[in-house]
Amino acid sequence: MRRREFITLLGGAAAAAWPLPAQAQQPERMRRIGVLLNAASVDSNYQSWFEAFLQALQELGWIDGRNVQIDTRRATTNEIRKQAAELAALAPDVILAPGASTVGPLLQATRTVPVVFPFIVDPVAGGFVDSLARPGGNATGFMLFEYSISGKWLELLKQIAPGVTRVAVFGNTDTSTGPAQFGVIQAVAPALRVEVSSFSKRDAGEIERAVTAFARSPNGGLIVTAGGPALIHRDLIITLAARHKLPAVYFDRSFVAAGGLMSYGPDRIDLYRRAAGYVDRILKGEKPADMPVQAPTKYQLVINLKTANALGLDVPVHLQQIADEVIE
Repeated sequence: MRRREFITLLGGAAAAAWPLPAQAQQPERMRRIGVLLNAASVDSNYQSWFEAFLQALQELGWIDGRNVQIDTRRATTNEIRKQAAELAALAPDVILAPGASTVGPLLQATRTVPVVFPFIVDPVAGGFVDSLARPGGNATGFMLFEYSISGKWLELLKQIAPGVTRVAVFGNTDTSTGPAQFGVIQAVAPALRVEVSSFSKRDAGEIERAVTAFARSPNGGLIVTAGGPALIHRDLIITLAARHKLPAVYFDRSFVAAGGLMSYGPDRIDLYRRAAGYVDRILKGEKPADMPVQAPTKYQLVINLKTANALGLDVPVHLQQIADEVIE
């Protein structure tokens, strides 16, 4: 072989072994994440939750506008089925959907697009997954809490307001989760010497009449369990509790930030961060059917001292010490 031919052959082999940077660095495929929100249950707290989700995604290498596109839809309850169908028709790689009000319509619209929920009270009872360990379909995510937490609400209410002997439990009987939460509260009530009753009203006028009637007798307290109606009528419930001097425990911090007395519930920022981990795994090829639904690992106790003072309550020191947040 002549020297010129050898050099030419060697150069060709080197080019094959060491491709030019422009040849080696193929453009990264833009992935798509859909987000479906029920506008009726989204408030200022949602922004911090969603920012935590985006931050966790970024830490995992997914940056909005660079290698992932995030399409967010907000819909009223009347429009949510239409928005779910439109979002599913876009065929994103995965959809983030908090709560049963969004996951239900999505699963009616698609059984192929993966859906991750940062929280749902009871995804098995709701029919969204086959089981917690093996979801089996195209949805998975995180439970809002385990039902045993419902008994803790009553225990906390008695600690902050020992004189309470009657408790009205506001829930949602339209789903299985409302009666289940009340059932746990009922089970622990005798040991705490408390009489409990439930009421489930969707209309503002009905809620006001029910709370006003309950407050006519002394030594009353209020527990607000998880559910859409409670979030929709949050400000009204807080106002009624203050007007009638009813010590109240809520399932979510947002109630206490808005003036409620006390809440005990999961750290939703943590749930959104963990949901980002599930989205990452799906984008990398895992199937939601094989990813177990997980329970929260972080809970928050939040107390509003200003509200306690307005109710004439002295918050026990030990409660203040164990609280994750005390609003003054």
